[in-house]
Amino acid sequence: MSTTPGDLPPPPPPAPPTQIAGQQVTPSTSVPVGQMSAPYSPAGARTNTLAIVSLATGIGSFFAHIVPGVGGFTVALIAVITGFIARRQIRETGEKGMGLATAGMVIGAIHLVLIVIAVFALLFLIFAVGITIFGHSR
Repeated sequence: MSTTPGDLPPPPPPAPPTQIAGQQVTPSTSVPVGQMSAPYSPAGARTNTLAIVSLATGIGSFFAHIVPGVGGFTVALIAVITGFIARRQIRETGEKGMGLATAGMVIGAIHLVLIVIAVFALLFLIFAVGITIFGHSR
């Protein structure tokens, strides 16, 4: 029995190609249009820790006179030093906090100047009172 080409059943339709996830030509889901926020903050967005320390010690130096052994002079000096270090680090790393570091330095420096003025005023007062009480005799 011979068959003619018209007697054969048509071939089955070709199977769709296998798709691997992530290699589709068209996306399987739609992505919402809008501004997406970053899940992390870049290093430049951080505030320098020493800048915060400088401002805190600058302000705290006025209250540190009641702490025996530490005193306001030491705390004001720490504010100035950490302010200088923080400003250098901020220029190198691009962190935030330049204003905080500058404010801490300025407050600490003002406090140091006030302490020096107070010491000279106290010494002048001691000599002035001493001369007044004991007189100036040779």
